[in-house]
Amino acid sequence: MTEQQPASPFDPAPGTPSATPDPPSTDAPAASADQRPVTLADLVDEPAKVMRIGTMLKQLLEEVRTAPLDDAGRTRLAAIHERSVKELEDGLAPELVEELHRINLPFDHEAVPTDAELRVAQAQLVGWLEGLFHGIQTALAAQQMVNQQLAARLQLRELPPGTVIAPGVVIGPDGEPKRTLPARKAPAPPLDSHGPGQYL
Repeated sequence: MTEQQPASPFDPAPGTPSATPDPPSTDAPAASADQRPVTLADLVDEPAKVMRIGTMLKQLLEEVRTAPLDDAGRTRLAAIHERSVKELEDGLAPELVEELHRINLPFDHEAVPTDAELRVAQAQLVGWLEGLFHGIQTALAAQQMVNQQLAARLQLRELPPGTVIAPGVVIGPDGEPKRTLPARKAPAPPLDSHGPGQYL
């Protein structure tokens, strides 16, 4: 019986398309390019390609875990691993390529790597890619929330001034929601403090 693995960002979520999500819309006003912070989504030039390679490496890691490999199989898997790293370099920004070079340890070409060495190398690369895409998904979710808030504000600006959008909240002359002061109640007439008169 195989051990059930946790969900991976390389696995498409149930009921959702597996296509790469569209980048955030640039129609809304934003800060200048010099002031815009660099997000993880900006560091991946080819997300679809990186996702395909990550899925392939994850499947290869499962194969190494479930069945021992002979010398020819280990040699081929090591070559696939090194070629995958080079292909990843084409889909990543220079900052991530440098990080990948720092963490990726090349195999000894004078000897055939063992199953354990291959498992460690594959698991390290798959884990790095999963962390990368978890960060990208978080950045995209945050950007989507910002876009939704901006769209809601733009919709409010289209409403005429004085429109009641909630109890005690109306659209002001500048298009922004304003709180209204509660209506003051008319003062009650003073009570007659003299009381009923006495008749002699």
